[in-house]
Amino acid sequence: MVAPGSTPSPSRKAPGLTTVTDARSAVEPRTEGNLTLAVLALATGGFAIGTTEFVTMGLIREIADGIGMTIPQAGHVVSAYALGVVVGAPTLAFLGARLPRRMLLLSLMAAYMLFNAASALATDQTTLLVLRFLDGLPHGAYFGVASLVAASLASPERRGRAVAAVMLGLSFANVAGVPAATWLGQHAGWRATYAAVAGLSLLTVLLIWLFVPATPGNPAATGRRELAALKRLPVWLAALAGSVGFGGLFAVYSYVAPTITELGGLGDAAVPVFLLVFGVGMVVGTWVAGRMADWSVQKSLEVGTAGLIVALLAYWALAGAGWWLLPVTFFVTALGSVLVVNLQLRLMEAAGEAETIGAAINHSALNVGNALGAWLGGVVIAAGLGYRAPALVGAALAVLGLVLVLVARVVHTREGHSSASTS
Repeated sequence: MVAPGSTPSPSRKAPGLTTVTDARSAVEPRTEGNLTLAVLALATGGFAIGTTEFVTMGLIREIADGIGMTIPQAGHVVSAYALGVVVGAPTLAFLGARLPRRMLLLSLMAAYMLFNAASALATDQTTLLVLRFLDGLPHGAYFGVASLVAASLASPERRGRAVAAVMLGLSFANVAGVPAATWLGQHAGWRATYAAVAGLSLLTVLLIWLFVPATPGNPAATGRRELAALKRLPVWLAALAGSVGFGGLFAVYSYVAPTITELGGLGDAAVPVFLLVFGVGMVVGTWVAGRMADWSVQKSLEVGTAGLIVALLAYWALAGAGWWLLPVTFFVTALGSVLVVNLQLRLMEAAGEAETIGAAINHSALNVGNALGAWLGGVVIAAGLGYRAPALVGAALAVLGLVLVLVARVVHTREGHSSASTS
């Protein structure tokens, strides 16, 4: 209990919440309607990012034909973007930790608009790979900073749901943005898709300017304090779990188009349908993840990863079964999305005071999984094992992810006991 008029000791604050609380106090009080508009503006950026990130899988054949690559080579376009996220998320979060957060968000989305527009003009494989790498740089930093802004605007008991709401933009991209962009790419050329995403990025810039309040950066942030997060074992365990566990999802997602057409015997018109179901799975999984996080972040990670293993094995078994594969795709992405939100919350907590880099690391980790899954899937396809093989690769990655999640539970429990003893 704290006596009236007294000041709580900073040492009694929960790890990782100090700067979020301080940032919230520096923002004008928000009504529920204004908070909704701010989160909607942030989620629109997620919608733009999710559309361009995932539509490449649905247009992988059109991109390969347009640039003059094989399908496995076109898979490197997916990996180049993911590598950009891996590099950009911690780097830009580190450099921008002290900057006003609305200005940082505006700058990140402006860069995203520029590189998508440039991607639409690429004429050769090398240029496209470089531009997709550059386009990935703002991705993780945007989601990390947007999550922190959403959390600072919401009441403490709604932080998890506020972060999940930002992530819903990414999920809704797979329901509406990716199928629509895939259809656009099939009928107007893949370049039109990247141009359309540039337009979405411009819309995001306008919405953030109008509806997101001027949120300060963290004036106490220093390079040494931000990098200190990288010395914490729980941070690395959570990041590694995301990298390999989420890689299981992308091992199959990266090659969904040729899997259902060449192996499943369905026509090109089936590709947007499967991508739509992938998106619905992400929306449902993200919504459920926010509620599961209120129950237990650790148990949510365990349940989500174990379920993903089962779903990927079912995907392998039914990969050549045509439309019977459709419900399996729903569960693959729904369970994968449970990992995304809960890993975000776990890393924000595990990073302690280095919240900016902690929030951004999640997207580096997930895109390591993106690149790893796409690359390993391409390797087994190029080795002649067929389009069914990536699902087994994905299941193996998810098993390794579950092992890391369980190890993280042991470490988390030990650190909790150690902190209690110190107190």
